[in-house]
Amino acid sequence: MPNSSSMPQFLLLAFADRRELQLLHFWLFLAISLAALLANGLILSAVAWDHHLHTPMGFFLLNLSLTDLGCICTTVPKTMYNSLRDTTTISYTGCAAQLFFFAFFISAEFSLLTIMCYDRYVAICKPLHYGTLLGSRACAHMAAAAWAAGFLSALLHTANTFSLPLCQGNALGQFFCEIPHILKLSCSHSGYLRELGLIVFSACLIFGGFVFIVFSYVQIFRAVLRIPSQQGRHKAFSTCLPHLAVVSLFISTLFFAHLKPPSISSPSLDLIVSLMYSVVSPTLNPCIYSLRNQELKDAMRKLITECFSEAINSPSSPCYVPH
Repeated sequence: MPNSSSMPQFLLLAFADRRELQLLHFWLFLAISLAALLANGLILSAVAWDHHLHTPMGFFLLNLSLTDLGCICTTVPKTMYNSLRDTTTISYTGCAAQLFFFAFFISAEFSLLTIMCYDRYVAICKPLHYGTLLGSRACAHMAAAAWAAGFLSALLHTANTFSLPLCQGNALGQFFCEIPHILKLSCSHSGYLRELGLIVFSACLIFGGFVFIVFSYVQIFRAVLRIPSQQGRHKAFSTCLPHLAVVSLFISTLFFAHLKPPSISSPSLDLIVSLMYSVVSPTLNPCIYSLRNQELKDAMRKLITECFSEAINSPSSPCYVPH
């Protein structure tokens, strides 16, 4: 029985067998990566630079952009490298590191999305208590709790998954290292059940967060519909709908990937769904937020304008580069 520690490498799922399609995949993922880096980088810069965005929602949006960048940088570079070099291998330690960081950023992202829902709930349903419930110290504590929860979850899942003996080969049916596909290679019944228990526990926590989000948005929409001013309703919806769209895309694809019936499972479907929550969602999140958030759009437009105007040589410019 081969031990997991003696396995030198895993084989990832290749996107294509033909060299032309592999290179096409490389350039496509390069474009997606650059778009994600640019969009999230603009949000990070705009929130840090514009004092109008120094709000609880801006602070949480900054943290969310960091998790999106983390997800992209964890999964995409390796698959790009494999396509460019015409290989499918990943080392044992590289696979463990990839799984840990992906689980870390995904868990932290869901926690942040739940916190951002709470932020919208307090802002719309309890506006008089907003400054008290979401002060700077409270926001820092909640963000730290989200990152700590992500780290603890990733540590537990990674340590347990890679402590299992693997005897079903080394081929993963996924383009990056993911827990369910590694568990298929395990030959330890007790270890498999232990990790399954951790997954069920995590799923229960996610479901609890999902219920909280649904309940909060029911209260939010009831409050918004009672606003007499059409402009007030539009402003409230413009801050809530982007968050709701991001949450819906993230949770629906994540739940479908791990809870879909085996009868409808196929390699191509698994690949498409995993691409949605690991690559597409982190790339679209900044676009969704910036399209509906007027303050963020104004800050990004102002930042870009300053960076490509006469302020580029001014020491006060955020884009100033000393000669």
